[in-house]
Amino acid sequence: MARSHVFMPMSILLILALVLGACAPVPASPAAPGEAPAAAAPVSAVELRITWYDDGNEGAVLRDLLDRFEAANPDIRVIIDTVPYASGILETLPIQLEAGQGPDMARVTQLGVLSKYMLDLRPYLSNPAYWEENFGPFLKWMQTSPDGNAIPGFMTQLTVTGPFINRTLFEQAGVAVPSDSSDRVTWQEWAAAARQVADATGAFALAMDRSGHRLAGPAISMGAKYFNEEGYPSLVGDEGFKAMAQLMVDWHADGTMIPEVWIGSGGSYQAANEPFINGQLVMYMSGSWQVGQFAEKIGDAFDWEAVPNPCGPGGCTGMPGGAALVAINTTKHPEAVARVMEYLTSEEVMSEFYARTLFIPGHLGLAAKGVDFQTDLPQAKKSLEVFAAEVGKLAPLAYDLQAYKYNTILFNATRDRLTQVFTGELTLDEAIQKMQEDIDAGIAAAQK
Repeated sequence: MARSHVFMPMSILLILALVLGACAPVPASPAAPGEAPAAAAPVSAVELRITWYDDGNEGAVLRDLLDRFEAANPDIRVIIDTVPYASGILETLPIQLEAGQGPDMARVTQLGVLSKYMLDLRPYLSNPAYWEENFGPFLKWMQTSPDGNAIPGFMTQLTVTGPFINRTLFEQAGVAVPSDSSDRVTWQEWAAAARQVADATGAFALAMDRSGHRLAGPAISMGAKYFNEEGYPSLVGDEGFKAMAQLMVDWHADGTMIPEVWIGSGGSYQAANEPFINGQLVMYMSGSWQVGQFAEKIGDAFDWEAVPNPCGPGGCTGMPGGAALVAINTTKHPEAVARVMEYLTSEEVMSEFYARTLFIPGHLGLAAKGVDFQTDLPQAKKSLEVFAAEVGKLAPLAYDLQAYKYNTILFNATRDRLTQVFTGELTLDEAIQKMQEDIDAGIAAAQK
């Protein structure tokens, strides 16, 4: 009896030992002489995607900065999907966002219209006060309502619209640059001078990006009001707007402006940077974001530079603006997005980004301190100085128009209907009436 009592517990212990031995991990075999030890299992990384577009070298700079971030944060991997601005950002991205299939982050310019798709990062940020202090005025452009206080992202750059000239062509034609002798040159005076140069050199005189935003600064300078007393867009009876529109009509009719930009663009946004880069254009109405691209693609092949915005009865203003990198509210990884955003907006990283891309800072602290732009090109430095000075000349209405939630609807209506005047489909009065109808319908649809 005693023997059987001893045998049973020992049997149980033996069985347990065999089971535990079978479950235990098998120790790795030691590496043979000359062989490297087995690599540790890779860290599982969260994958984030940014939809991005380039004006110049900013995508390459961003990739370099993110490579450093990933090296220090192996649990996050960031993929940059670079797309064309017109087809990718203006056309395709809004469709993706509406379908809930957007990226984790995107670089956008239509801040008011797209604000409903933006994620408020405030709950995920370690120091929201830093963002309020340095990005506060620009955050107002990203709100779904006037009293909103969301922090969806930051400005990759602050932009100012304004013209560039090819000074070399002026010199070849023997025509004086109007802004060399006057602080207040009208649009009509600039156009006349550009035509003289074009006639003498065989270049095109004038071009403006096919954009209602680009048209707005000159229109405000000509006295446009854009809004009625209730703050609603009202173009019928806006004599200042009509005056600028009439100049555009006249310049297309007499050959002053390149017809292909507005007429041959296929109904969407179109820039005129290529003919300017190729030395075929005397004067180009665009903006500060072109400086980096011109520094890279033109260099010192000819003498190019930004000049102050032309004047009219309403002042001498361009339009503020810029592109923002924003978080998208359908992301599944808001904490990881916030970590990327905090890295990119740190003062040291932002300063390097602006310095290397030649962008005007959209960060108030860096704007006050100044950025040591990484260029020895006199044309680029002079142009950046001109645009920085233009910030202080911007009309209050220009800021109001940029902050208006439905400004994209307004800008697209003015762009598309004005083009129909250039092609002879509508008279200017008919086009302005159609603009108003488009704006009314667009805002009504957006408010549903």
